Amino acid sequence: MELTRRNAMAMGAGALLIAGLPVRLSAAGEDAIAAFTGGAEVGTGDVRLIAPEIAENGNTVPIEVGSDTASEILVLAMGNPTPGVATFKFGPLSGSRTASARIRLAGTQDVVAIAKLQDGTFVQASSTIKVTIGGCGG
Repeated sequence: MELTRRNAMAMGAGALLIAGLPVRLSAAGEDAIAAFTGGAEVGTGDVRLIAPEIAENGNTVPIEVGSDTASEILVLAMGNPTPGVATFKFGPLSGSRTASARIRLAGTQDVVAIAKLQDGTFVQASSTIKVTIGGCGG
C-alpha cells in the first residue's frame, strides 16, 4: 500500500474515531448516573456490590447488590454499549434490601452500584470484572 495524503487522512480519522469511542461509552454511563441522582453528590457508604473478579464468560456474570437503608439501587456496566443493567426498588416493608442477577458484559469493565438511601443521599460501590470470553458485542 502506498502512503498517500488521502490514506494518511483516512487512517488519522479512523484512529480518532476509535480513540473517541470509549469516551462516548463512559459518557453514557455518566449521563445515566446524573439522571438517577438528579446531579446530587455521590459518596461512599451503605451499599454492597458482590461480583467475581474474573468472569469465565461475559454472557452470564453473577452479581449481588444490597444495602440496609436503600430505597433504590441502580446497577450500571460502564463499558457496555447501553450501560443501564437494572434498577431495584425497595419499599418500606421489604424484608431484605438485597437483589441478585446475572448480567451480560461486553468485556473487562467496571460495574457500578448506586444506592438512593431513605434520607435522599446517594452512595456507590464499584468492582472491576475481568471477562475472559466475549459477552455482548464480542
